[in-house]
Amino acid sequence: MAEITAALVKELREKSGAGMMDCKKALAENDGDIEAAIDWLRAKGIAKADKKSGRTAAEGLIGVATSGTKAVVVEVNSETDFVARNDAFQTIVRGVADVALTTDGTVEAVGAATYPATGKSVTDTIKDAIATIGENMNLRRSVLLSVEDGVVATYIHNAAADRLGKLGVLVALKSTGDKEALNAIGRQVAMHVAATAPLAIRAEEVDAAVAERERNVFIEQSRASGKPDNIIEKMVEGRMRKFFEEVALLSQAFVMNPDITVGAAVKEAEKTVGAPIEVVGMARLLLGEGVEKEETDFAAEVAAVAKG
Repeated sequence: MAEITAALVKELREKSGAGMMDCKKALAENDGDIEAAIDWLRAKGIAKADKKSGRTAAEGLIGVATSGTKAVVVEVNSETDFVARNDAFQTIVRGVADVALTTDGTVEAVGAATYPATGKSVTDTIKDAIATIGENMNLRRSVLLSVEDGVVATYIHNAAADRLGKLGVLVALKSTGDKEALNAIGRQVAMHVAATAPLAIRAEEVDAAVAERERNVFIEQSRASGKPDNIIEKMVEGRMRKFFEEVALLSQAFVMNPDITVGAAVKEAEKTVGAPIEVVGMARLLLGEGVEKEETDFAAEVAAVAKG
């Protein structure tokens, strides 16, 4: 039995693009023979999958799942929208969302959880699917919300299939009232969140760094007016009040009825629900948000292929 050294593992990793543990196992299975180990990895689909893992995956789907008083929203990426329309990929995303409900909702926990259909972890299941489907895929984000008493309403914008789309929202409402009526107002608020992308539920919950940046911009803009400092201070405070109204969910004009705020709409819904309602959480995942997509020059790509 050949000694499997760190240098040998490193060499195989560089040649195959496979993970360190996969390389170590491949070498152990092939008595340290690099070329045989590469063939072993290729046969298992591991080398193929890992080589694709460097490619940008900014397409894919957002999936949601609900169980009792909790719900989850996940983002699983692929390289192309074509794969996102693939039944096998859609099944995986729904399955990942279902598995996420059994965890604390963090990406790490979801990735490590067992995917029932394969008996493997979610991470390994997705890795196997890369080799089968032929594109890089990854679980990028996952958020779980729950309440002791109430509902977590869900909304998928422009649904691509059951529980799947390009934009997913969760809104957690705490209330002892009628759950069906509570879910109805929760879904409306979730649709509002999809449309307006609020930064926080309440003004005081807006990230301090974001608020400070806005304040500094307003100060500079106000100073350009040449007015005295005491007037500038009042101008800035007025603009900050307006800023918070526009970015905090409960103070925003409700998209279903712009004459009232979201907070007022929720308060009004208490009559139908039959109990006080408190908005305690929200999550909004837009597919590919924040991912820097690679720009490809199709003409150059074709020319390169033509040259052999």
